[in-house]
Amino acid sequence: MSASFYSHLRQTLDEIAADGLEKIERPLASKQGAHVDVVDGDTTRTLINLCANNYLGLADDERLAKAAMDAIETHGLGMASVRFICGTQDLHRVLERRLADYLGKADSILFAACFDANGGLFEPLLGPQDAIISDALNHASIIDGIRLCKAKRYRYANNDMTALEDQLKAARSDGARHIMIATDGVFSMDGYLADLKGITELAARFDAQVMVDDCHATGFMGPQGRGTPHLAGVADQVDILTGTFGKALGGALGGYVAGAQEVVDLLRQRARPYLFSNALPPMVVGAAIKAIEIAEAGDELRASLFSNSAYWRAGLERAGFKVLPGQHPIIPVMLGEAHLAQQMASGLNAKGVYVSGFFFPVVPKGQARIRTQMNAALTKADLDEALDAFTSVGRSIGVI
Repeated sequence: MSASFYSHLRQTLDEIAADGLEKIERPLASKQGAHVDVVDGDTTRTLINLCANNYLGLADDERLAKAAMDAIETHGLGMASVRFICGTQDLHRVLERRLADYLGKADSILFAACFDANGGLFEPLLGPQDAIISDALNHASIIDGIRLCKAKRYRYANNDMTALEDQLKAARSDGARHIMIATDGVFSMDGYLADLKGITELAARFDAQVMVDDCHATGFMGPQGRGTPHLAGVADQVDILTGTFGKALGGALGGYVAGAQEVVDLLRQRARPYLFSNALPPMVVGAAIKAIEIAEAGDELRASLFSNSAYWRAGLERAGFKVLPGQHPIIPVMLGEAHLAQQMASGLNAKGVYVSGFFFPVVPKGQARIRTQMNAALTKADLDEALDAFTSVGRSIGVI
């Protein structure tokens, strides 16, 4: 046992806390939902929840719970194995085919999480002769997946089509065999949508593939909630989609890659997180199948979600908060400094509103914020109560 090693770790943790960058986990004693019971010392308090990715409010939906229990009843708790040994059930293929049909792709493949899907995507498909061009604000899982790949890496400023074109020219000039453009469909810290029309137009000009991580869109953006490529009208021009069942589609866990048959088939043979991780539990698979069914027919849920988003955004702006522009249910309240974000979150918690401060390294230094997120289950009364709390706390700490 090395005392200096643990002393170094303690010093690092102390520095994180001193800089106001410590992430505090707060236990919940309830289901995920529009309201959650938060354990606070010896007491439990019910708070309005404004920080979950539960966009359609399905995380506590009884239909999904029943589908999960039915799957346990018929298929057991788990597979105790990876897919290619003895871990594939008929339910896995039902979900993969249903998901592919929903997204308009030839096939799909399941992963334990979308972090794993993105982490395992690039290495099997691209080699040293190839190039990946990545948006500067892409999710950490895309960044990590690209790091694991031997393809040459290029980067362009967020949603900057001129910069993307420059990088495509550079990749072609450097002799790239194949080029893949990788982008989030929605940039999760800001709620900005990727310019998929611009990206696919450039991809066609330079004979490049397009990969989109649509975690913060599948189920509620675009017609039938099919995601940002369908919203932008370029679904047939996006080659690869990745996403999750851990947000709008039930809120449990699990990720996927959807695309051409050749892409999915090669990932089954070579994607390391797929080959060396247990298959998704049947209960998650059963609930995800039901979640897609609900989302596909969920126009009322989407209408409630976007009505709440517009109402909440307008209320924050009237109160004087600096809010990033956009149309997505992610609505960040910009505060600047990490300590201020922590102070705001603490004050809101005391007033019955559950939020989290976001700060470095999740966002750049000086761009700390409270990332609020709407869901279809929130009522206007909930939002009015939360707006009153935001206004009160904002005034008390001098941000409005």
